[in-house]
Amino acid sequence: MTSGAEVLRAEDWDQWYSTLELAFGGVPEAPEERELYQRLTEPERSLVVWDGSEVVGTAGAFTFRVTVPGGRPVAAAGVTMVGVAPTHRRRGILTAMMRRQLDDVRARGEALAMLTASEPEIYGRFGYGIATLKLSAEIDTAQVRLTVPEGTDEVVLRRADPREALKVCEEVYARQVAGRPGMLVRAPGWEEQGLLDPPGNRAGGSPLQCVLAERDGEVAGYTRYRTHPSWGLGGPDGAVTVQDLEASGPAVHAALLRYLCGIDLMRTVKLPSRPVDDAWQYLVSDARRCVPQLGDVLQVRLVEVGAALQQRSYQAPLDVVLEVTDAFCPWNEGRWRLSADAEGAACERTEAEPDLALSVRELGAAYLGGVPLSGLAAAGRVRELRPGALARTSTAFGSDVAPWLPHGF
Repeated sequence: MTSGAEVLRAEDWDQWYSTLELAFGGVPEAPEERELYQRLTEPERSLVVWDGSEVVGTAGAFTFRVTVPGGRPVAAAGVTMVGVAPTHRRRGILTAMMRRQLDDVRARGEALAMLTASEPEIYGRFGYGIATLKLSAEIDTAQVRLTVPEGTDEVVLRRADPREALKVCEEVYARQVAGRPGMLVRAPGWEEQGLLDPPGNRAGGSPLQCVLAERDGEVAGYTRYRTHPSWGLGGPDGAVTVQDLEASGPAVHAALLRYLCGIDLMRTVKLPSRPVDDAWQYLVSDARRCVPQLGDVLQVRLVEVGAALQQRSYQAPLDVVLEVTDAFCPWNEGRWRLSADAEGAACERTEAEPDLALSVRELGAAYLGGVPLSGLAAAGRVRELRPGALARTSTAFGSDVAPWLPHGF
């Protein structure tokens, strides 16, 4: 008989993590990956379900700060390591862990929870909404030209050892965080994730490589990537897979992209995960030949509706009453009056007539400004109860910069 969700004891971590690996296909991770995630795991925020002496359910959370519209980093629970043993599916274990976890997040005073999902449909029933997308591309460097902005030629590039360059790369990353919703303030230890490079994860590619971009004597950007040499009947047909590309300013971004597109013997530059407004698509001569494709990334859950809506700013003045449904966290149910502008917001319970009706899932999807409420309404997921309220609210919730999660957790 299974137990309820309990807090993980540090001494049970190996068994807990092995159950997670089993739930995700049974292939053990490389020792360096396992060691890193053992250091990053917060046992007091990790849950375990037992069947006798066997671990059959796992779930965890990281203590994060994430940027919200307005540039402010706010506390959020990064839900992670969720798995159920294949022998114990459909017994309510996942629901029990989600129940315990959200109660714990609320008790810690965090208004937001967020996660990345292996299967996107799983977490909607727990109130999570898809809030960020990624844009992937494969740039055919033989067919696509780049038009770069003024100042690109003044950027100096130099190769660097990824570990030796880690400190300056983190400084560049930190400068980008406030400018884009969805980016994480990296807590100590998380910088190591970008250096994980076990040979089994290279898919036949090179070890991780790093190039720094300098402007006026200061490091202003970097890229980490690996090359995959290949030869076809027509000659070299290799690929460059870009893991990271962070840049302060258009010229630095263009210089790094131009470098990647010009590596000898490589025919394709693969960008697996970029913001949907990323500059590469406006530098290339033919975006069609870059095979652009959208995918979902971060899902957001408002654990405390009032507090969460007060933590971000809004693009336009807004005074709206929201009728919110939330079956899984019923303390959020009811009417909320949101009064907001670019400086901040107030959100309180009210008995006034509602202007819009939606579930907490739609609020999560729209929270970072990348999913328009008007689009959700067109899909029947938001109802306008007062004429004109939808357009005003959708505009106010938007963000000039597309939200993006730069790495998983």
